[in-house]
Amino acid sequence: MTPRILTFFSSAIIAATLTVAAQAKDFPKGSPEFLTDYPAAVAAAKKSGKPMLVVFSASWCAPCQANKKNVYPSDAVKPFHNKFVWVYLDTDVPANADVAGKFKVTGIPHIQFLTKSGAPLDKTIGATTPEQFAKTLKGVLKKATKKS
Repeated sequence: MTPRILTFFSSAIIAATLTVAAQAKDFPKGSPEFLTDYPAAVAAAKKSGKPMLVVFSASWCAPCQANKKNVYPSDAVKPFHNKFVWVYLDTDVPANADVAGKFKVTGIPHIQFLTKSGAPLDKTIGATTPEQFAKTLKGVLKKATKKS
């Protein structure tokens, strides 16, 4: 390949990567405040004493985007916005690969629930409804309280 073609392909790959990352951070109004850096989220959970909710997702995943648009900002889930440290990790971002591997993420959306110290509490995989997710969050909070 000529240097000109290589430059074109390199530019296209960089642009595609930046587009995916930007879309993953674009949340609808009324969504919880998501962190996108796992180490920062772990520190925030330890400091706040709140359990973590880690969403493994991707911009191309239709169920992931449905959750992002309809579930997380829903009235059923809003009472839980301040009870967790919310983390959104795009599985297409190479920096998130180690964390996804740690929690054995093989399908998305994969939502991993962790104690304030980072120990696994529960997980859910796949699409959900606002009501189902609110029920899950309520149960996870009970588990987190018992493990504190």
